[in-house]
Amino acid sequence: WILNYDIMARFRRRTCIILLLFILFICSIMMALKTLRPDRAGFGDPFGLGLLPELQQRTVLLDNKQNSLNRVEGDSVTRVSNLHNIAVNTMKASMPPVNKLEEEMFSPNYNFHIFYYSWFGNPQFDGKYIHWNHPLLPHWDPKIANNYPKGRHNPPEDIGANFYPELGSYSSKDPSVIEAHMKQMRSASTGVIVLSWYPPGMADENGEPTDDLVPVILDYAHKYNLKVTFHIEPYKDRDDRSMYHNVKYIIDKYGGHPAFYRHKTSTGRFLPMFYVYDSYVTIPEIWANLLTLSGSQSIRNTPYDALFIALLVEERHKHDIQRSGFDGMYTYFATNGFSYGSSHHNWASLKAFCDTNNLMFIPSVGPGYIDTSIRPWNNHNTRNRVNGKYYETAFSAALLVRPEIISITSFNEWHEGTQIEKAVPKRTGQMVYLDYKPHKPNVYLELTQKWSEKYRKEQEQWLM
Repeated sequence: WILNYDIMARFRRRTCIILLLFILFICSIMMALKTLRPDRAGFGDPFGLGLLPELQQRTVLLDNKQNSLNRVEGDSVTRVSNLHNIAVNTMKASMPPVNKLEEEMFSPNYNFHIFYYSWFGNPQFDGKYIHWNHPLLPHWDPKIANNYPKGRHNPPEDIGANFYPELGSYSSKDPSVIEAHMKQMRSASTGVIVLSWYPPGMADENGEPTDDLVPVILDYAHKYNLKVTFHIEPYKDRDDRSMYHNVKYIIDKYGGHPAFYRHKTSTGRFLPMFYVYDSYVTIPEIWANLLTLSGSQSIRNTPYDALFIALLVEERHKHDIQRSGFDGMYTYFATNGFSYGSSHHNWASLKAFCDTNNLMFIPSVGPGYIDTSIRPWNNHNTRNRVNGKYYETAFSAALLVRPEIISITSFNEWHEGTQIEKAVPKRTGQMVYLDYKPHKPNVYLELTQKWSEKYRKEQEQWLM
């Protein structure tokens, strides 16, 4: 009997040990499965990748637009009006409840300004390709120019860019493209779109007028709680008088829109902001007529007063900017070392100069640079993306100088390879496009969002 009791006791102990080990094994399996969840679960690109519904939507819009174009061919005003109506109706039909939309997105950072171009066109929406068929620009030295190819690109397979957009050779007028762009910029936690702008009826030498598209862009920006400001390009005969006229035009026509950007100044005023590209081509005396209180064409203390931000390229420009009456300076170029302004190591001294002279310093960061698709002789200015490291280095340099605003070059300047818009691998019979591998097409949107949050946290420390 004693022997049987011993056997039973050992059996019970062994059973308990096996049961305990089994429970521990199950618990460890559950813990392991939990830790396999992606670190950024819930981020991904929940609204940037929803392209299947948008592709269907684009087909419907394409048919509607083509029918509209057929009915009103030759009447450009009516065509733009129809486009705007299509865009507004599509936006209303597809707009989810605001609270739900906000819950799914990162909050916009209105101190992150991103340069945006609406100059692209394709046959479906514009009757022809615009900008994707960019010509190859010759070198100014004929001896060098003779060593490089001439002609222009032939979309859709051959475009004027070294990368290829996920949305293809799109039209900037396509409402589904505009919406996709707004989603991407919002997913990157940027807050202000700096829209490349020419006056009505004017355009760059390779494009066509785009001012009629501004209302549609403002509407879609508002849907995603983004703001829009203007990047005034060097249009023909730009001077103090024409600038006054055009600033008045922009504020009168667009200033009442809820997406129109106004910046809160240190004095508590809310003023529009205008970036002025190639400002240095106009002498300081002309700018001073517009931008100083004593100027003959002064815009100061009028209903059209604003913050005017000049482009700084060379070091001497900082003194010209100050004399001109500008409110600040930006550096634009995404090529570290290309110019004095775009060289990261000069940003500390530029910020100090601005602080001393009550100016804003807005450094411009970019993911890289390559424009050999349109300037085949310009290899020496290429800046490799190094799988995102170049971009992060630029952000790190910008944060070191504690700027009030950081600008990003760019969302979609495809010709110069500075875009953070989604790009995909593509190979044709003639070339292999660059891509973002080994990362996903939205990697630069994710990196922008990461640094937007980092900027927010660091800014809180600066202000303490």
